[in-house]
Amino acid sequence: MNEIDPAHRFSSEAVRQFDGPADGDKSGGMNDVARQVASQYRRDTMSPIMVSGVLRMVEFAVLLVSGLCVYFYYVGFFNYLAWQYPLTIAAASFLAVVLLDVTDCYQVVSLMRPITNFGRILLVWAGTFALMALTAFTMKMSQDYSRLLFGTWFVVAFVCLFGLRLMMSKLIRRWARDGSMERRAVIVGGGKAAEVLIRSVEKQPYNDIRICGIFDDRNDKRSPALVAGYPKLGTISELIEFARIARIDMLIVSLPLTAESRVLQLLKKLWVLPVDIRLSAHSNALQFRPRAYSYIGSVPMLDIFDKPINDWDSVAKRAFDIIFSVIGIVAFSPVMLATAIAIKLDSKGPVLFKQKRHGFNNEIIEVYKFRSMYTDRSDPTAKQTVTKNDPRVTRVGRFIRKTSIDELPQFFNSLLGSLSLIGPRPHAIAAQSHNLLYNEVVDGYFARHKVKPGVTGWAQINGWRGEMDTNEKIRMRTEYDLYYIENWSLLFDLRILFLTPIRLLNTENAY
Repeated sequence: MNEIDPAHRFSSEAVRQFDGPADGDKSGGMNDVARQVASQYRRDTMSPIMVSGVLRMVEFAVLLVSGLCVYFYYVGFFNYLAWQYPLTIAAASFLAVVLLDVTDCYQVVSLMRPITNFGRILLVWAGTFALMALTAFTMKMSQDYSRLLFGTWFVVAFVCLFGLRLMMSKLIRRWARDGSMERRAVIVGGGKAAEVLIRSVEKQPYNDIRICGIFDDRNDKRSPALVAGYPKLGTISELIEFARIARIDMLIVSLPLTAESRVLQLLKKLWVLPVDIRLSAHSNALQFRPRAYSYIGSVPMLDIFDKPINDWDSVAKRAFDIIFSVIGIVAFSPVMLATAIAIKLDSKGPVLFKQKRHGFNNEIIEVYKFRSMYTDRSDPTAKQTVTKNDPRVTRVGRFIRKTSIDELPQFFNSLLGSLSLIGPRPHAIAAQSHNLLYNEVVDGYFARHKVKPGVTGWAQINGWRGEMDTNEKIRMRTEYDLYYIENWSLLFDLRILFLTPIRLLNTENAY
């Protein structure tokens, strides 16, 4: 049979365009049990990927430092320094970490069982020295190296490396017990299929998946209230609210791939959440190539959506925000000081204006702006859109809105972490178009909140800034925001950042 690419089969575009009804769609808040369960998972957890990544750097440092200590012990710190030794030690340390990675020694299962993996770690370390000796022999440099020195390093570094592994094993077990390091999952769809999935996942040794509950639209006859010891916490619509309270990492859809219409109905609702979405493939009749699957232990999953800007990407983006926010604050401090003075002289009231807006995962954040309206006519909820020649806007306010100077205090939002420097612009919580909230105008509007909102964004530099007076403008801004989320990279952020001052010269829609 022909193989189907699952990434194409369930693309975000296909989900957005799917117009089928969602059976059992219900509105309303969560029940008390679901709310109580969600409150238990409000705290963020450590990502296994981040933990293993940090461990790679620590082990490289341990190997390097131990080698340099042995070298300086034999040679003396103030004696003649043969640079080939430190360079060789650094290269061998890096190679050892790469080989440990290649042999899966940084998988959580391996980290939790260092005794079982003793032989593999020793083999990797011995293999590193064998490759180092072979390279020295090939380059006719072996006579330049001390066998005693490298023999001592071999023993000392391995003892340090394995001792670190023993300590990490205890730490990871403790983090797993207290919930500090786990992947929190919700099962979507109940019944027998969910029970088989849960049993399969729980059979995996040293599993880092914590199942938080089950959500299903079907009634108790088709989907029991309790499956494999886990409660059904509500409907799919209630899952949206649940996932925004609890720090959920993954949604596992336990429906057969052949039920394409039903799967698309679910994904049409769920894709707006900033979580990994997986389709359980353990009971599917359709078979794909092995590399089409990801695995929880040995349970195969089809990757439908990945949480955007996750793990190390989020670290890189946060570093980007801090560096360029500090640069922006320093560079524009004279402009901000002059603006503050002008606002104070022009009209009564505070210099800064704080407005509640939707942030990451639909959370409410406060965004700073220079005040551009008369204090007694301000609209904190932005229910009434600012229009051309709006009488609520002050003289200074008209200028700083047109030039976007009123947004400069958001550099501090970015520095403190409530905003990112680049991302979808955050809209006020009551922003409307023709008496409709933006999320009522655009299907999937809240997918913009899968990442942290930004001071500037892809939509703004493409002309979709200022007054959102038509539904088409809202749709186009949302489309550009979704494009940014699905194609994010640091280079993309740099491009937007450097294009922003140029594109802001077009003030047609800003007033």
